[in-house]
Amino acid sequence: MPREDYSSLEMLVTVSRLLSSKLELGDLLNYIMKLASRVVGAERASLFLIDPVTGELYFDVAMGLDPEIQKIRLKPGQGIAGRTVLEEKSIIINDVELDASHLRAIDEKSGFVTRSILSCPMIVKGRIIGVVQALNHLEGPFTDYELRSFEAFASQAAIAIENARLFASVKEEKRLLGLLFERTRDGVLMLDDARNIKLANESARLYLQNTSAGISEALAGMRLTPPLETLLQSEQPATDFEGERTEPKKLFIEGNVIPLASETAHGMPARREGWILLFRDVTSRKTEERLARDFLSLISHKLRTPLTVINGYLEILAEEVGSPDAIKAVNVITRQGLKLNALIDEVVSFAAVEGLDPAKLEKKNVDLGRLTAEAVRRATEQYEVDAILPRQAGDMPAPQVGKKSIFTCLQPGVIIAGDDGLLRSAIAELVANGLKFNPGGTKLVDVAVGEAGGFGVVTVSDNGPGIAPEDTQNVFRKFYQAENSFTGQVEGWGLGLAFVKRIVEAHGGTAELESAPGKGAELRLKFRLPGKTA
Repeated sequence: MPREDYSSLEMLVTVSRLLSSKLELGDLLNYIMKLASRVVGAERASLFLIDPVTGELYFDVAMGLDPEIQKIRLKPGQGIAGRTVLEEKSIIINDVELDASHLRAIDEKSGFVTRSILSCPMIVKGRIIGVVQALNHLEGPFTDYELRSFEAFASQAAIAIENARLFASVKEEKRLLGLLFERTRDGVLMLDDARNIKLANESARLYLQNTSAGISEALAGMRLTPPLETLLQSEQPATDFEGERTEPKKLFIEGNVIPLASETAHGMPARREGWILLFRDVTSRKTEERLARDFLSLISHKLRTPLTVINGYLEILAEEVGSPDAIKAVNVITRQGLKLNALIDEVVSFAAVEGLDPAKLEKKNVDLGRLTAEAVRRATEQYEVDAILPRQAGDMPAPQVGKKSIFTCLQPGVIIAGDDGLLRSAIAELVANGLKFNPGGTKLVDVAVGEAGGFGVVTVSDNGPGIAPEDTQNVFRKFYQAENSFTGQVEGWGLGLAFVKRIVEAHGGTAELESAPGKGAELRLKFRLPGKTA
């Protein structure tokens, strides 16, 4: 190997080592400028970066250049640096006075006189990220040998810049994640695969017992639903949970557990690396809900006693009065009393299910088709339906003009585990909902039961006025009715669908609604079938 090649190789090895030691972008760019001139024996060096948005070449502010020079931006093809980008190759200009592409404006602003230029693109993974230039060779013209050395340097500089940018990006992401981790009001825990707590933010440390040990110690005295063991064994992307602790004071939390798994080769199972627990303090909300539930239950029971007496005496009074006006008045009062009684029953029923503990449900195998048929009969008794008509799968029922009709398509043998009475009440409420919120004279409710993707599905559709898209989630909230205001024009408290949703979720199911103005509504209840997966 010729001595000059050996010296050049030695220089490049030294340069590579020096560049790889710099991870702060500002320091690195200045270092590249200093090394670039030494590599090929030039008077000075220049370095442009490419703006990834505009594609223009610019001087980075970290290089500490004159503000006027920092404002200069070159488009691809503009100046020798722009030519280097456009042609995607290195350029030697040993007499810039003879080259029309040389921009003298930069010399004028900097006060530096450029005589010769060696310009190389900095390329990473086939992408040009900038241009490095050596200015004014100290010993004669630039040669092809120096061009090859400078290209090797430019390649190393490009990799170093890309690494510094990645380092800065990771550093910034770490800073932002750190801010989010510590300042969020939600508790955050990270566990390793041995269930030891590796990270805990301030909120987690505030609410839990001991976050310097294992998760079992941190949750000591906390009753979780589902239990901790079930949460940590779940294969779901995220599993929701609730927690309750009575000592040293009442605390309710809710959140989810996210399993962490390493990426593995194709076809190999992922290895569990730990878990993330996210939770928030919901004590105030739970306490308010419990107070509201107890208050509603108490008021309802207090109203029911005098109302029962009133209705009883109205029956006696109806037998004694003789005039038509008196009979009419008694009948009106009786009907309104029955409506008030129904409203009280609705509140009492909702208060009972709102505090429902899923773990205490007495579940047994029930046939969803049989249950739905019974629920349909219950709803028809209240709303005086004209006809219940079975239909075949795929048939589209046509409403009977001026009548209240219910069509049913109930697949037998769809077995789920649940509380027979609660599920029947929920489905009856859905059917009644389709009749009650339809102001038209022709009312149609279609009820279907079937299987889909490992779920037992109850679908209740109607030909009512439909619901605006922004209301499709709100209708499951307590005391919400999809009208302009809660005017009382529609009977009820706006608790019906909230009642349904609470029962369905207590059975591990979901309640979904699809609707649009003028197109009716379709409500679906989905229950996981025992022994089946989606």
